[in-house]
Amino acid sequence: MENRSNKLNLFSFTMIVIGLVIGMGIFRTAATSAKDAIAPSVYFSAWIVGGIVALCGALTYAEIGSRYPVTGGYYKIFAKAYHPSIAFAINCLILVSNAASLSGVALIGSGYLLRLFPGNFTDIDKALVSTAAIIAFYVINLMGLRMSSRTQNVLMTIKIIMVIVLIAALFFPSRYAEQLPALSNLQIEPSSNYTAWIKSLGISLIAVSFTYGGYQQTINFGNEVQRPAKNIPKGIFIGIGIIILLYLLVNLSYYKLIGFEQMKGEKEIAYVVMHKISGTTGATIFSAFLFLGVLAYVNGLLMSNPRVMYAMGEDRSLPKIFTLQNKKNQAFTFSLTVFAIICIIILYFSQQFEKILTFTIFLDCFGMVLSSATIFWFRKKTNELDNTGIYKMKWFPLMPVIFMLAYLFVGISIAIDDPQAAITGLILLAVFTILYFAFHPKKSL
Repeated sequence: MENRSNKLNLFSFTMIVIGLVIGMGIFRTAATSAKDAIAPSVYFSAWIVGGIVALCGALTYAEIGSRYPVTGGYYKIFAKAYHPSIAFAINCLILVSNAASLSGVALIGSGYLLRLFPGNFTDIDKALVSTAAIIAFYVINLMGLRMSSRTQNVLMTIKIIMVIVLIAALFFPSRYAEQLPALSNLQIEPSSNYTAWIKSLGISLIAVSFTYGGYQQTINFGNEVQRPAKNIPKGIFIGIGIIILLYLLVNLSYYKLIGFEQMKGEKEIAYVVMHKISGTTGATIFSAFLFLGVLAYVNGLLMSNPRVMYAMGEDRSLPKIFTLQNKKNQAFTFSLTVFAIICIIILYFSQQFEKILTFTIFLDCFGMVLSSATIFWFRKKTNELDNTGIYKMKWFPLMPVIFMLAYLFVGISIAIDDPQAAITGLILLAVFTILYFAFHPKKSL
């Protein structure tokens, strides 16, 4: 009989799904998404489409996890279904993408923090504050100190409360901004309206994709849920549904209180909303709490990613030096140092959040498309698991196909809008593949 005492029930799994997705992006990416949207219809469509894509992706990864329940499944499926060189290259891309995400979120936090001080601060000023935060937590992690799970849970609770506060702003109609006409939309000829709308949607989805990210980690829980065939799809549908509703309400709050055209020029968009409903004091308190959330995110990534690099060093995917640890406190000295350096390099390579965002999502496109495509391989190779109680998605292959096409669409949109980011991503993929065979000269395709 199945022992359910140590397995996740429906509520716990649903909360995990919500916790994996809701991050710091919603406090910044709305402005970027609005800037890239030619009309409110594009803007809100992007957030709805992003939620549907997240739902398809979460269900796909949950089934892969059910069919191949191993620790670190999101990375190991590449070696299983493709080749270790692909696993190595994508894993390295993910590490670089995570470093870029850390840098991008640090820029979000520094922007809100600098709002508390007088003066006009530049992107370089924000990069310097972000660097200070990265170095501070790098030193803390070198000392072997970690934020406890209790502290992380408290900060997650604060983040949810901040989302609810932003939604509550909708109950202050007297503070609503006057909606200006979408000037960019007026410049489009009727014959090209549809093409422009689709192109705008693709670019707007870049920021939205970043905000919905995290659901791919459901791959690690496929074998840890009570009655997976029933609770996994239910938990994902409920969790993603709640996230879509929260995101749409927050964006509606931004739209109502700031105005669509005005949103495009506001980087610390949540600060503006809070200032409208509670004045400088309320906005200051909000920004301070948001910066705490950013610090938790920075610390979390500085804890987790060096462990991935350490594991890659242990199985010889990376050189042995990546396994160096401090004997006293077990800190991953070399891996942590390398990861922190990568974060700072990306920070000064781009400086602006939008550039880091585009680079990050383009790297993610490789991993998302290739990893979700393994569902076809696993369905064929593990068909003996069918009808054994594992989770098996309905509407196959529609959901993984929708997911892969969506990320292909986003990747192509990035390549058209920012060729430099796309070329850099392709070069990195080629370099990491070459490095694999340099580290493993006896292995071949």
